[in-house]
Amino acid sequence: MGRADARRAQGREARRAKGGGIRRLFTWRKIVGTFFGLCLLGMGALAALYLYVDVPEANAQAQKQSNVYKYSDGTLLARSNSEVNREIVDLGVVPKSVQHAFVAAENKSFYRDQGVDLKGTVRGLFNTLSGKGKQGGSTITQQYVKNYYLTQDQTVTRKLKELVISLKVDQRTEKDDILAGYLNTVYYGRGASGIQAAAQAYYGVDAKDLDTSQGAYLAALLQAPSQYDWANATPTGKKLVKERWAYTLDNMVGEGWLDKAERDRMTFPVPKSPKAAPGMEGQTGYLVEAANDEMKRQGVTEEMLDAGGWTITLNIDKKRQKQLEKSVDRQLENQLDRKNNKVDATVQAGATSVDPKTGKVVALYGGVGATEHWYNNATRQDYQPASTFKPLVLASALENESTTQDGDLIGLNTVYDGTSKRPVVGSDTPFAPQNEDDISYDSPTVQRAMDKSINSVFAQMVVDVTPAAVKKTALAMGVPDKNFPERPAITLGTMNASTWDMAGVYATLDNHGKKVTPTIVKSAENRDRTMRLVDGVGGQAISRASADTVTKALTEVVDIGSGHEANTSAYDAAGKTGTSENNKAAWFAAYTPELTTVVALYGESPKEGGGQVSLTGTANSGRANGGGFPAKIWADYTLGALGGGSDASFDLRGVERGETAVTETPSVEPTPSETPSETPSEEPTPSETPSETPSEEPTPSETPSETPTLTPSGTPSTTQDPGDGGAEPPGERPGADTPLG
Repeated sequence: MGRADARRAQGREARRAKGGGIRRLFTWRKIVGTFFGLCLLGMGALAALYLYVDVPEANAQAQKQSNVYKYSDGTLLARSNSEVNREIVDLGVVPKSVQHAFVAAENKSFYRDQGVDLKGTVRGLFNTLSGKGKQGGSTITQQYVKNYYLTQDQTVTRKLKELVISLKVDQRTEKDDILAGYLNTVYYGRGASGIQAAAQAYYGVDAKDLDTSQGAYLAALLQAPSQYDWANATPTGKKLVKERWAYTLDNMVGEGWLDKAERDRMTFPVPKSPKAAPGMEGQTGYLVEAANDEMKRQGVTEEMLDAGGWTITLNIDKKRQKQLEKSVDRQLENQLDRKNNKVDATVQAGATSVDPKTGKVVALYGGVGATEHWYNNATRQDYQPASTFKPLVLASALENESTTQDGDLIGLNTVYDGTSKRPVVGSDTPFAPQNEDDISYDSPTVQRAMDKSINSVFAQMVVDVTPAAVKKTALAMGVPDKNFPERPAITLGTMNASTWDMAGVYATLDNHGKKVTPTIVKSAENRDRTMRLVDGVGGQAISRASADTVTKALTEVVDIGSGHEANTSAYDAAGKTGTSENNKAAWFAAYTPELTTVVALYGESPKEGGGQVSLTGTANSGRANGGGFPAKIWADYTLGALGGGSDASFDLRGVERGETAVTETPSVEPTPSETPSETPSEEPTPSETPSETPSEEPTPSETPSETPTLTPSGTPSTTQDPGDGGAEPPGERPGADTPLG
């Protein structure tokens, strides 16, 4: 053998030795052993991970819900939480066929599997490691775990946790509970999280009313919510979602959840165009605030409300609400020049309308807009109700069978002294209020005193009844105990109350003396909490005879008295005007047999910090009294709210006429203008032009309003701010001019 052959032989020997070493290193036995070793190592790692990773608490976002507010007819008013539009519902609410549609679209084996798809998870891990984006093939359980317990982060750590937690959740949780959690947490597009919000967003119905075809669309949508939203989908997107919809229904047939013949009859359910959720602008914010306040009074805390999940249906009648808004605009706002008239800029309107048979608040006006004027004018209690309180003085007199100083039983025909600035008799607290325009009346009856809102008559009447008894009656009827001293001046409404409060009071009169408590919440539903609803009607606050007698008196106020602007043949009405000290507030509180409504105007300084200012000069019309703008708003609204009118009439029983004897001789003779045909005294006379001093302001000789003067008889008298509902002197009425909060 030559050297060359020897070298080749040595090379072959070396290669055989090397190959043998490699074969000895990677034998089939070693390869299989290594594989199983790695598997065991992986299993051990998974076992350790399984023991280490526990099911965490749900993430805050998954539990967050909005509060949904609805009109009485069930239509949407507003949602409270702008961060998330979700309303969690029980699975039993969702039709079974809709449940099956989601399973057919996302995870046909859901009811049979153990909560995980290993192939899909491995594929997802590979996609994540290779930077290819989102995983695919997750089960419903895995998607639920990701949404409810974890985050949307695309990391290996999160995916491994998802795998382990899904296994545990499947073992510990019923399939129906998992499906319910999935349907309530998944995002559907259009800002809707959860199936209830999605049903509303795409079809304008509740989840319980979805049909199979609609459910299949929502299930198909989940693969690509933005791409598959019919409203903005491209032609390709529409084609793909239709295919996905059909795929879902075909899977349902394959699983035995849908009849083939029924499937063949189905057509694609094109969803509605999207609508922006109502915000809190306009009257909406006031309505929501009033509902929330009522819920808090019923024990629902701020924290409970903030947690969300409430579906709150209001008593607000959508048509009547719109009518009230139109009436304020037509009768007031269209007459104002808020930009160029300083007085007009101060005018605030508020109103509350109540069904007197149930206490339901059917309409409410809180101001020009909740995002412009945050203070709710319907429920604010910082202004005086003025002479709208006088009917309660009469009610208390009737209820207590009170008599005059001469022993005459008080009723509609009882005669009083109508002298302006007449000092009251029988009171330890001196009080001598001035009548409007300083007019004195010759022996007016209680009925006439109500028609003309004669201050001197009701000042004496409250003394005859006693302020304590009057206050007791007023509180029983719903007047709040705010700045409410037991003094004669309360007859002029010097306490504080809201249109909401006074609507309840007048509804009590309307309801024949049965206590009416205004209530705005019709129902409040939450899966985890309950609220006791307000009982809008209670027992007798005053007797029927007392209430009906007051109603009889107030019908004449509307017919020929200070409330004549509300008079029409379209309905029976009873009511009372009120104008507070210095014309800072003007009221009209009135009712028909079917509807009680209180309207008020407030003078509020537009400067920071607010403050009460005079309404005199509103819309360049002189003094703004209760018989003006408030009565016109009331009449316009009531006519529309009653559908153009009503044939209902007051059923009055036991009306108390009282005694007719003259108790005292008036100190001042009546003026010639005091005939029944005269213009009601709350309306300005032709001489009351804006350029003149308002009639409610004292004349120069009356300036020292707190300084007692002597009447011819030598009795101390206190000059009173004249006018319907003028307040008592500052010393008698602490806090009357307290600035707004």
